[in-house]
Amino acid sequence: MPFILICGYPSCGKSRRTEELKKYFENEQKKTVVEVSDHNTGVDRNKVYADSKEEKIVRGNLKSSVQRNLSKETITILDSLNYIKGFRYELYCVTKECQTTQCVIFCDTSKELASEWNNSRAEEEKYLQQIFDGLVQRFEEPRSNNRWDSPLFVIQKDDMLPLDAISDALFKKKAPAPNASTAPQPLSSTNFLYELDKTTQDVVGVIMGSQKTCVPGDTIGVPGATDQLQYCRPLTLAELQRLRRQFITYMKMHPVSNHAQLTNMFIQYLNNTLK
Repeated sequence: MPFILICGYPSCGKSRRTEELKKYFENEQKKTVVEVSDHNTGVDRNKVYADSKEEKIVRGNLKSSVQRNLSKETITILDSLNYIKGFRYELYCVTKECQTTQCVIFCDTSKELASEWNNSRAEEEKYLQQIFDGLVQRFEEPRSNNRWDSPLFVIQKDDMLPLDAISDALFKKKAPAPNASTAPQPLSSTNFLYELDKTTQDVVGVIMGSQKTCVPGDTIGVPGATDQLQYCRPLTLAELQRLRRQFITYMKMHPVSNHAQLTNMFIQYLNNTLK
């Protein structure tokens, strides 16, 4: 059954939209709906979003919960900030692997109004202003031309949810077929992790070296790869290493038998996230 990802600024009305969706699918379409969220599990949001390590753990828990609940019997809704496009891409890969449809609902509330709503909350539910401002600054807005953000429904504060259109997107469209980057395959050799680590590190090294002569709009070729990196902006080593770690984490759960695919798959991953 389908997956619905809700995203937006802190305190922008995501939970209200989630409740509207639950009522519609449960009452009008008689579907079973499972809501996954961070704030209804006792998570201290101010503590979590002040510590990148804790935040990473929470995101991992959310992803695992989504994976557990995706089934033929339920609609799964993830109600969280979901502000990192790389995380949204990971979830897209999960739904693609499960061969189920998905959509993204972006609660497009202004920073000023979201801040006003946040300040009107009870103290135990409120984001500290410093945390709120930091999350807004880091928010990576979903874009409909990204396949992991599509189909995308952008909802303003006074809009009615286009419930029929959302239902059509989930139940009348064919789920994407899994490909080499999402289809699980058996671990076929003991040196897979070594090859994965070495291959991704080599790609990062080529990119860092090529940046000395590249300008945005160029492509960067990597030895052993048929795909090329679309160089859109200067990249720091820290950013590339962070994406490398994300890719390695995913590939540990979905190893491939053909190690020659790894270079292309990593370049595809970077092209999908570095936009």
